[in-house]
Parts: sequence; structure tokens; C-alpha cells
Amino acid sequence: MMILAIFRTAMMALRRDRGALALSFVLPVVFFSIFAVIFGGRANSTPKVKVIVVDEDHSRASGRLVKGLGGEGSLSVKTRPAPVKGAEQSDYTAASAEAAIKDGSVSVALVIPKGFGEHPISFGPPDASRPTIQLLKDSSDPIAPQMVEGLLQKVGMTSMPDVMAEEGSKSLEQFAGNLTKEQRERLDEGLRYLREHPDAGSAAGGGELIPVTSRVVVGQNHEDMVSFYAAAIGVMFLLFTASGAAGALLDEAESGTLDRVLSSHVTMTSLMLGKVAYNSVLAFTQLVVMFLWGWAVFKLDFWTHIPGFIVMGVCTAVAVAAFGMLLASICTTRAQLGALSTLVILIMSSIGGSMFPRFLMPEAMQKAGLLTINAWAIDGFTKIFWRDEPISHLWPQVLVLLGIAVVLFAIARRVARRWEFA
Repeated sequence: MMILAIFRTAMMALRRDRGALALSFVLPVVFFSIFAVIFGGRANSTPKVKVIVVDEDHSRASGRLVKGLGGEGSLSVKTRPAPVKGAEQSDYTAASAEAAIKDGSVSVALVIPKGFGEHPISFGPPDASRPTIQLLKDSSDPIAPQMVEGLLQKVGMTSMPDVMAEEGSKSLEQFAGNLTKEQRERLDEGLRYLREHPDAGSAAGGGELIPVTSRVVVGQNHEDMVSFYAAAIGVMFLLFTASGAAGALLDEAESGTLDRVLSSHVTMTSLMLGKVAYNSVLAFTQLVVMFLWGWAVFKLDFWTHIPGFIVMGVCTAVAVAAFGMLLASICTTRAQLGALSTLVILIMSSIGGSMFPRFLMPEAMQKAGLLTINAWAIDGFTKIFWRDEPISHLWPQVLVLLGIAVVLFAIARRVARRWEFA
């Protein structure tokens, strides 16, 4: 009977503590649902890999290769940028394709060089004099380049079966001797058939027949990836720090200190602004420590990116400070704040890119992540440390983070009126 009484008491306490109840049952279900959407959807429908294809050869062979790549269901092939009103639309060049990778539009690009059509497929040993397709890539996405290179070999065989057979016969003659007249006639007949029926090569197989040279455009140094994790993990813990620090407002309200402060010449607006300023400095300092640790231990290139870091660090710190103040103003006790902040911050971090890179998520989840502070902060730090973009390119992230800070503070100030009229 004693055991049953203790069990009932514990159950009643759990029912009364809504925060503990949410953490025990709601949070696991929410996290399961988020990661099921991220990984479960990938098993059924692999997102298309965006790839830019630059055709500098403009030969029959390169045209067939581009067309074959465009017909692959796993690829989204672009040969020209999105149209700009009032500007003449032109095809991608090697320079513009590289720029698109640097600004994060795509992770991989293929450049078909001039002269490719003369010897598009090779069965022999590598020849440095032959034109080679160049694969430009962003090393932050290790999957897309491998997928594109594999499909390139497949498309080369399926879209140009006649060329493959012709080059194969040349290699055969080179290494095995000249063919007889009858063998040559049969081979020519087969080549004519393949030219007239290009789909006949769809079942072809083989090794790497199209020579490809890879070049990393973004993220040449493995230390650069440290900046991504520093930003991703840093923003998540900044949110926890800001919400915890803002909880001092609840302590003051519970102890009666808040009433005494408000009875003086201090207004609620100035009090909250002061706390946001303090929490912002605390969050920025925490971010500085994390990046300095990355520089000292993991060789992060920190000092050459100081101006961009300061801009993004300050904007991120102000946004998370306002977020923490909003949570504190909504809650009535420290325990409630702890439960709510844990629930909200972990959900924001999971869809915002702090736990799993957003570029590997389904498109719907990537868009949902834009509703979080994490996503905008990580994008800004990535522009600075990973892509080496100038500070002027940070204006979208800066505007959104500062806008979030203003909106969240305004809501928090509105909710906090209950303490003024209590």
C-alpha cells in the first residue's frame, strides 16, 4: 500500500508539472517527427542535386552529354542563370559557375572544355593532352560531387554509345593490332546502328570513360569546416544562455525586487532594455570564447575574419537576448522557463541547422528552418568564414536578425505589462 501511495503521489506531481510532462512525452515525439521527416523522406524520394553545366565545346558530343544529364531524374541541371528583368540572359561560363558555388547557389558544377567532342570517351591510359571535364565543388557537401561524377560516367555511355564503340575499336586496334576487312565491316555496321539508335546504349556498363578533374572552390582547408560547427553549436548554446540569464526577471518578480525597482524612477522598458544589453554582451562574449578556442585548438582562421565576425556576433547576440527576454516574460516561474526554453530551443536547433546541416534536409525543412534564429546566424557565419564573402553580403542576415530582435522585444514588453499592473 505504501508503494502504491508513493506511486500516486509521484503521478499527481507529474500531472501538475506541465513542463516536466512536456519534456517527458511531447519533446521526444516532436524530435522523432522532425528527424523522421528529414531522414524518412530521403529514403523514399532523394532530393535532386542542383548542378550547373557549362558547355564551352558546343559540339555534337557535348550537346548530347548535356541533354543526357538533363534527363537524369536525380539531377536538376542548369545551363544559364535565372533571368534578370531588363538584362540579356546568357549561358553560364566557367567564371559565373564558380561564383555560383561560392555564393552557395549550388554545390557542384561541370565545365565541358573546348575540344571535348574530338575525343569524348577514352579506353586507354590517361592522356594529359586531351581536354578534361572540370568538376567544381563545395567541399561542405561531400555527397553531391560524387553523385554527379558517377552519373556523368553513366550518361556518357548511354548518350553516346556510337562514340564509345568507335573509341573502343580504336583502342582495340592500338593494343591488339589491325582488324581484318571482315571485322572492320562488322564494326562499321554496328557503329551505324548505334548512331541511328542511340538508345541502344542504355544498358552499357564500364569504368571511368570520361576523364574528370575535380577542383575544390569553397572550403579548400579542412579547418574551415570548424567555423560551421562553431557557429551551429554556438548559437544553440547562446539561446540557452540568454533564456537562463533572462530568468533573473522572474527571480526579481518572485522575491518582490521587481516591484521595488519599478516604484523608483526605473521604467519597465528601460529595465528590460538594460537586461537585453547585459544578455547581449554575455552572449557575444560566449561566442568570442568559442571561436577563440577554435582558433587555438583547431586552427580556425579567426583573425582575418574579425570584422565579419563582429557584425554577425553582435546581431546574433541581440537576437538571442530578445528571444530569452520573450520566454522570461511569458513564463511565471523558473521551472516553467526551464521546461519551455528546452523544448523551444531544441526544436529551433534541430530544424535551424545546429544539429544537422540544412542543405542536406528536404526543401520543405530548409524553408521551415528560416523561421529560426539558428538558420540566419549560421548562414551569416558561413558567408564570412566558409565563403570569404565581404561584409556587404551580410545585409539579409543582419536585417532579419535585428528585425527578429525588435519584434521579439516588442512582444516581450507587451506581455511584461502584467508586472506593472500587478
